[in-house]
Amino acid sequence: MSPSSRSSGLLLAVVGAIAFSGKAIIVKLAYRHGTDAVTLLMLRMLFALPIFAVMAWWASRGKPALSARDWLGVTGLGVTGYYLSSFLDFAGLQYISASLERLILYLNPTLVMLLGWLLYRRTFSRAQLSGMAISYCGVLLVFGHEIRLEGSQAALGALLVFASAATYAVYLVYSGQMVKRLGSLRLVGLATTVACVCCVLQFALLRPLDTAFAVAPQVIWLSVLNATLCTAVPVLLVMMAIERIGPALSAQTGMVGPMSTILMGVLILGEPFTAWIAGGTVLVIAGIFVFSRASAGASASASASAAAPR
Repeated sequence: MSPSSRSSGLLLAVVGAIAFSGKAIIVKLAYRHGTDAVTLLMLRMLFALPIFAVMAWWASRGKPALSARDWLGVTGLGVTGYYLSSFLDFAGLQYISASLERLILYLNPTLVMLLGWLLYRRTFSRAQLSGMAISYCGVLLVFGHEIRLEGSQAALGALLVFASAATYAVYLVYSGQMVKRLGSLRLVGLATTVACVCCVLQFALLRPLDTAFAVAPQVIWLSVLNATLCTAVPVLLVMMAIERIGPALSAQTGMVGPMSTILMGVLILGEPFTAWIAGGTVLVIAGIFVFSRASAGASASASASAAAPR
């Protein structure tokens, strides 16, 4: 790996992680204008749909057509990994801070390992268990502080976001073989296109169609920003970073995500930054670092799949 390729790869990974982390900030800002999770998610996915459809088409050029089994797999992954995970995340953000949301989502590698243990009886090393314990203690520290301030709503929000992380972990566990067969960019494009359609259909079933754009103008522009800068653009940036520096280093660079979310939460949303949040963040990042180092043998396909939007 040349120094220039390593530097550009690290820069792409950092910018991608920061762009991803801005999603929670935009969602919290949109909620201030009286919208709801169903409408907000529909707008984000509606504006992102053309981008992901083009991405799927571009990655499919010259490739064999998908079999019925492939389409079934893509649909299942799109529904669980992107549609359901995104909806639970948006719903949870109504009740908890952006900082706590990002820390919970950052536990995702540990949930992938737990699913591997449940489904395939994969064992844990002592270092992995230590890293998991440290990171979960960090989340519990921040959660304990937030629940004292917000009450039962914080518990509901944390549960919804944790469920979001769990459904995305299911996607990562089951996507490995499909990534090898279809390629990461093609799978991401197709699965996210399925998720976009699901979000639009959900709105059509739950809300009157003539209310789709009956929101504050700020919500429209925030949704456009969310669909582009915080969804489609970081997918491409992280994919390009993985090509240059590999999935392991790209994943470690993603540690800037929680820190950038907390910083933007303080500066843009006016969320408090306390010793509890600082301590919990340090524990979560340190724990995931220990866990990731011990799990360095994980497959590249799972890391590539993780580049998809959350």
